[in-house]
Amino acid sequence: MKNTTMRLAAAGIVLAGLAALSGGCKGKDGGAAAGKPRIGFIVKQPEEPWFQLEWKFADEAGAKYGFEVVKIGAPDGEKVLAAIDSLAAQGAKGFVICTPDVRLGPAIVARAKSHKMKFMAVDDQFVGPDGKFMTDVHYLGISARKIGQSVGRELYEQMKKRTWPAEETAVCAVTFEELDTARERTDGAIEALIEAGFPRERIYKAPQQKAEVEHALNAVDVLLTQHPEVKRWLICGMNDSAVMGAVRAMESRGFTPDTALGIGINGTDCIVEFEKATPTAFYASVLLAPRRHGFETAEMVYKWVTEGVEPPLDTRTTGILIHRDNYKQVRKEQGVTD
Repeated sequence: MKNTTMRLAAAGIVLAGLAALSGGCKGKDGGAAAGKPRIGFIVKQPEEPWFQLEWKFADEAGAKYGFEVVKIGAPDGEKVLAAIDSLAAQGAKGFVICTPDVRLGPAIVARAKSHKMKFMAVDDQFVGPDGKFMTDVHYLGISARKIGQSVGRELYEQMKKRTWPAEETAVCAVTFEELDTARERTDGAIEALIEAGFPRERIYKAPQQKAEVEHALNAVDVLLTQHPEVKRWLICGMNDSAVMGAVRAMESRGFTPDTALGIGINGTDCIVEFEKATPTAFYASVLLAPRRHGFETAEMVYKWVTEGVEPPLDTRTTGILIHRDNYKQVRKEQGVTD
């Protein structure tokens, strides 16, 4: 019910954000009504809890400094460029964006320049025509490889704590190679497991076609068919959804928390697992820093626009391990819940 409500709310925000394309508020500045300055915040998946939290914290920055956050969901390139045009029409002088495709970076830069707008990329770093990161674009994101490494280390520690024999245990890494951030996370986890002493030859990848629970489930189902000899599984992936999909696939094959253990990343979608009366194989998640990603990016763009204070070109955040025993306390401490 909670997810449905969030999705409906997100849909309303998307429509409201794009309404200016057909008119919107008019004012002396070419669209903005008199009053608060405006900063845009464009995200690729507005229905996802992570982006809902980023918007929540961006609003907190707006409340603190006296600016309005115009929230827009843009799941494809056409909507991204339309959103930037819409923000310009509303008088916004800057925006934060998590693009649906990192290869849109050059087009976003060009459109922002045409409107003389300041902006920052958040979460996913832009990629240029040469396939390399656009390091000249201001960016706030996670230390993806370090977070992945923390997952790998914790998986190995839990395996040792449970005294699982390495020869009976394998790693299921749900991968999504198309996205650099996702690849950094899973590569980091695999790297840490190998460094800790886990046998490289017992680490198997399950490529998911899309970053969704169902596609992770399907990918892992194929992997389980290929390796029926494995008695125990350690699971990692790009995010909570990837690990949740893997857990569902393993449950259908008879694996339990005694024979499978997964650690996700994000600390948002996994809450439904922690709230279940009976524990599942989804053991823990690395809670990222949505407050920093939402509040600080909005704050930095606002100060850049109004005070000329240019943000750092590259800012990275880390995370905190949460599980059934501590997730409520940690999420409250981090401002994720009241």
